[in-house]
Amino acid sequence: MNAVEAVPLAPDIEAITMRKVGLRLVPFLVLCYFIAYVDRVNAGFAALTMNKDLGLSQAMFGIGGGLFFVAYVLFEVPSNIAMEKVGARLWIARIMITWGMVGMAMAFVVGPYSFYLCRFLLGAAEAGFFPGVILYLTYWFPKAYRARIVAMFMVAIPISSFLGSPLSAGLLQMEGVGGLHGWQWLFIIEAIPAVLLGLAALFMLPGKPSEARWLAPEEQAWLEQRLAADRAATTAVSHHLPLTRVLTNKYVWALALIYSGSSATSNALSLWQPQILKSFGLSNLETGLLNMIPFGIASAFMIFWGLRADKTGERVWSTALPLMATCLCLFATNLTSSLTVTMLLLSLVLMGNYAIKGPFWAMATDWLSAGTAAAGIAAINTLSHLGTGVASWLLGYIKDTTGSFPLALLPLVCLTGSGAIMTLILGRGTKARAAAPAPAPAE
Repeated sequence: MNAVEAVPLAPDIEAITMRKVGLRLVPFLVLCYFIAYVDRVNAGFAALTMNKDLGLSQAMFGIGGGLFFVAYVLFEVPSNIAMEKVGARLWIARIMITWGMVGMAMAFVVGPYSFYLCRFLLGAAEAGFFPGVILYLTYWFPKAYRARIVAMFMVAIPISSFLGSPLSAGLLQMEGVGGLHGWQWLFIIEAIPAVLLGLAALFMLPGKPSEARWLAPEEQAWLEQRLAADRAATTAVSHHLPLTRVLTNKYVWALALIYSGSSATSNALSLWQPQILKSFGLSNLETGLLNMIPFGIASAFMIFWGLRADKTGERVWSTALPLMATCLCLFATNLTSSLTVTMLLLSLVLMGNYAIKGPFWAMATDWLSAGTAAAGIAAINTLSHLGTGVASWLLGYIKDTTGSFPLALLPLVCLTGSGAIMTLILGRGTKARAAAPAPAPAE
């Protein structure tokens, strides 16, 4: 009997087992990713008072934002290699504890160079967390469940800014408590959960189903057999590709360009949007409350658009349309000086930007061959962050040079617009190839 035949047809066991696994693991991992993003972007709120205290110009702040992604790109592959050797559970715990410690160190920067160093180290510490969690999920969720689970996991990105904005704004009010600035308390308090969750991960994240005491023996057996069947099917149709083959694949580079617009927009606005809103003369608390609105709307729309894309099965327009909307609304911020209109435009920007996450990754796996997919997805994620780092630096440089935040957003307009066009071009090409008649068999 082969592995596929060994999986029992027991829908009750399947439903009960997957419900237990989902409830035990997904909320904890979402919480971890939520804290990771809060610690990644809380410098955006700290900057409301920190930049003046440390003498940081907008360009200097942009360099620090970019250095995070330089380190993230440099250390992601080594981090993934180490994770494969020591195991996803231990490595996820290590990542969280180290990024929490670096996050606390951010409270004690004294100028631009220590700020640069800490942002670089934070990127190095966090590198590998996202792919590490994705790998860990494959230990627990059969292929048929992974798309929805990954979508639920990634909702932590906009939610982190939605809930983190008022929290960060409130912590800035601790100015002078214990002789520290409010931004110092912000970094310290928001970094502590990362360390605690890292320690908790050692106990909350079993290495494999057979180690999960909260699963009954028959549930463990069913899940192990189902996962083994998936691995057997994958092994039968895929093979390992050398890195050079992956990096010369045109679809990998094209998809990296498409995703770089979304990645750069989400990270740049998470870091810079508080300062954009503060420029309208708002208080820190008002900035925090208003900043959460676009991210809250985007969180809900992200789920709606992902479900719609799965229901229709359409990927190309489900990716291109939100990118077009993001591009146009970013550009339109140059046409208004109204806070209300700017808030509306930023909400539409983030709705479009986060809406593409689900359909884009589904499209990516459709366009990449079975042998290219695993390494290709990692390469797309890594290469896209190069654009993110450059965009973060450019935003600060253009703001310092022109004094205008809307003009500083123009690099994001170019990236998202290019991504929308590339999506349609490649989508048309793949559709044409799919419609082409198969060559006649040789006689």
